Amino acid sequence: MEFASPAQRRLETIRSHFDTSPADDQSSLFLNATASSASPFLNKDGYSVVLPEKLDTGKWNVYRSAKSPTKLVSRFPDHPEIGTLHDNFVYAVETYPQNKYLGTRVRSDGTIGEYSWMTYAETASERQAIGSGLLFHGINQGACVGLYFINRPEWLVVDHACAAYSFISVPLYDTLGPDAVKFVVNHATLQAIFCVPQTLNILLSFLAEIPSIRLIVVVGGADEHLPSLPQGSGVNIVSYQKLLTQGRSSLHPFSPPKPEDIATICYTSGTTGTPKGVVLTHGNLIANVAGSSVEAEFLPSDVYISYLPLAHIYERANQIMAVYGGVTVGFYQGDVLKLMDDFAVLRPTIFCSVPRLYNRIYDGITSAVKSSGVIKQRLFQVAYNSKKQAIINGRNPSAFWDKLVFNKIKEKLGGRVRFMGSGASPLSPDVMDFLRVCFGCSVREGYGMTETSCVISAMDDGDNLSGHVGSPNPACEVKLVDVPEMNYTSEDQPYPRGEICVRGPIIFKGYYKDEEQTREILDGDGWLHTGDIGLWLPGGRLKIIDRKKNIFKLAQGEYIAPEKIENVYTKCRFVSQCFIHGDSFNSSLVAIVSVDPDVMKDWAASEGIKYEHLGQLCNDPRVRKAVLAEMDDLGREAQLRGFEFAKAVTLVPEPFTLENGLLTPTFKIKRPQAKAYFAEAISKMYAEIAASNPMPSKL
Repeated sequence: MEFASPAQRRLETIRSHFDTSPADDQSSLFLNATASSASPFLNKDGYSVVLPEKLDTGKWNVYRSAKSPTKLVSRFPDHPEIGTLHDNFVYAVETYPQNKYLGTRVRSDGTIGEYSWMTYAETASERQAIGSGLLFHGINQGACVGLYFINRPEWLVVDHACAAYSFISVPLYDTLGPDAVKFVVNHATLQAIFCVPQTLNILLSFLAEIPSIRLIVVVGGADEHLPSLPQGSGVNIVSYQKLLTQGRSSLHPFSPPKPEDIATICYTSGTTGTPKGVVLTHGNLIANVAGSSVEAEFLPSDVYISYLPLAHIYERANQIMAVYGGVTVGFYQGDVLKLMDDFAVLRPTIFCSVPRLYNRIYDGITSAVKSSGVIKQRLFQVAYNSKKQAIINGRNPSAFWDKLVFNKIKEKLGGRVRFMGSGASPLSPDVMDFLRVCFGCSVREGYGMTETSCVISAMDDGDNLSGHVGSPNPACEVKLVDVPEMNYTSEDQPYPRGEICVRGPIIFKGYYKDEEQTREILDGDGWLHTGDIGLWLPGGRLKIIDRKKNIFKLAQGEYIAPEKIENVYTKCRFVSQCFIHGDSFNSSLVAIVSVDPDVMKDWAASEGIKYEHLGQLCNDPRVRKAVLAEMDDLGREAQLRGFEFAKAVTLVPEPFTLENGLLTPTFKIKRPQAKAYFAEAISKMYAEIAASNPMPSKL
């Protein structure tokens, strides 16, 4: 008699929750709609399936994509032989050698023209020369190589070279301050760093303090203009072109990595303290993109515009997907304000962006409509309502409205965009619906982290409900863990809620040289605790509703630690207590300040300002302006970053207390309660900020 293995028994248990027809038709699978509900749903209406984490608990709480319920994706389904970034690029070169690959409008003299292109085959040749050039200078396999410049073709050539010769790429944001750059270079022990003339000057200012650097390669710099370093510095400075020549004169065979080898260390900008190095393997990155490719396909006919920072995992993952699909990648000219001009010339078919830019597009179009006159405004509204209703009902909208209204709007992005992706922070449902109607293309939002190699979840094709981040990437599984101190549990009605935890082949190997912080985010069962609070909507869609820690993102993706800023502002003589608020739908912070009554009264007397009571004084625009000016001075003194300054302030006469529910017993601000308590004032401040910074009607 044969006994089933534990794995077989688990699979049979899982299969018992599938009601399959004799024909094994996938559309007739029944699964639990939520972990706490026994009501089944048809797979055609459900985007996730629910499995037990452990069979003996009887608790069904682990969600997977309905597209791969019994096995997590770790390789491209059609090409399982691709296990590393090097394999991925070799596949593209062999499959699409003459396809246009990397293009730029920036000429060697800095002027802007038409796009000039490198094919996949030409890029392959250049990446071998760059990799060989690094070996020529004694940079050996396993060394960390920095990339310290904005998006341009050379960035990807260097990244491909790192993959081919088993170097570890370490991207640095071009906006990082000198102290953070110095920290990353030393922490990762970089041996070589690629930069541009602007960032070269920053490196040279502390060259003596980064002793591991042996080679600096200047992209876009001429050899005759490069500085000469004192003898004995141990550092060579060469131009990118010279490195190419040196590499071509001594070509080396590739040193391909293994899937478990480190591909990159991505340093996340720390909100407090120093940046953390996220260690990602080739297998991590391939798994994430392979999982995403099950739902979103990039094609050889596609054109992608690259402007999101390549130092960010969002853009890195998009580029890996582009290589797999043989996509043409055109770079912006380096100025976001001129992005619309780049759109007109490149005419991309794929546009991946962040809510901040989508909001600009939305504001620009709505402003143009409002100023177009009553008749055109009414026509737009009729067309918009009609097309939106058709999309919501799953019908094909009438082409009449496109010809009459929307084709002119589509031309703003070149007229060919078929896919829009959004990530980094939440996209307003109104803006998402607006983009779908105006541009007539697939608009999908995703959610992810650097620590998960990018995508954790994304909206499924054909899902027209907005306001959520879709179902799990087929390369991972997701569960919600109870957070009782915030009153979030899996038993919550109508939807289970809790901290989002992720497990699977996409999970990073840990923070570089930091076991303590790694243990804080990765538990013993392999679950990564994101710190985000989510809930499961019907059909297994994930919605982000809160943050476990007092850290939040602004619309542009910058993380904010409010306590740090509040501690700066409470040094202001007017400020007794301070509450800083920001969220992912706005790009700036606002402040609620409980004032010091005596200081306020003395100041008002010195300025000759008359008032009847303290509340009236708090509402005086002159007083608010004076308080904000002094807060700004303290912010500059404390070297707050631009996005950390409060852009508006509301003064209140009453203190935050235990009695009014704004303080904990240990006298910490209760943030959710303060947000609700001051909701009207917060809304008013953001309206004032918007009014003082009107969006241009012309994009």
